[in-house]
Amino acid sequence: MTALPDDCLARNEWICGAYLSSRRGILWDAVLQHLQLTFAAVLLGLVIAVPLALAARHWNWASGPVLGVTTVLYTVPSLAMFSLLLPLYGLSASLVVAGLVLYSLTLLVRNILAGLRAVPEETRQAARGMGYGPVRLLLAVELPLALPAAMAGLRIATVSAVSLVTIGAIVGYGGLGNLIYAGMNTFFKAQVFTASVLCVLIAVIADLLLLGLQRLLTPWTRERGKDRTRKSTSDRTRKDTRERTSEDTTDRTREVRG
Repeated sequence: MTALPDDCLARNEWICGAYLSSRRGILWDAVLQHLQLTFAAVLLGLVIAVPLALAARHWNWASGPVLGVTTVLYTVPSLAMFSLLLPLYGLSASLVVAGLVLYSLTLLVRNILAGLRAVPEETRQAARGMGYGPVRLLLAVELPLALPAAMAGLRIATVSAVSLVTIGAIVGYGGLGNLIYAGMNTFFKAQVFTASVLCVLIAVIADLLLLGLQRLLTPWTRERGKDRTRKSTSDRTRKDTRERTSEDTTDRTREVRG
């Protein structure tokens, strides 16, 4: 009977420490490319989405076309999207970034627009009464109040971009997706598992970092949450007090009748 090899790489196991130590450089390069593609796509998507959302907010007739086009783009399958962009960008990293930008638009535009529309009209009128012009009103009032919704869209777009970067492996620019694709072709279990786990870790860490940034930029939302908690606790306390008072009154009434 042939003995199993001692090396987990030779046994082709899913979890293998030897793979991490022997392929550290390859993994690091793949992670860096993954981060670069994700960051570039989300940043460009944000740069395009903000003016589109502002235009849709300012001109009501533009809202339908903007939301309609971005939604249609989001429904295009990723392989088809890259195929359509191939004549423009060729087999390059720009092809992957352009596809991810188009996918991120619907998430970013919708959330930014929803945040802008949620700003109370009374707040706008009060700011205008204080002498705020259109630009100052936008920068000092509307955008800060729309920030929670915008950050929610940014978080979703970022996590989506992290996962969609892997599709770029079909053109050789997929970051960790290159390792997953190569590992699946050769049934290299450790490579597929490690690269997949790293993709998940990048998505989770990016989401947590953006959540922390959101809380840092919107401290008033925490205060609002605390106020709601205090109000809820106070209402419960008053309700319990009324119930106890009612029960005591009922007991006393029964004693008097007795």
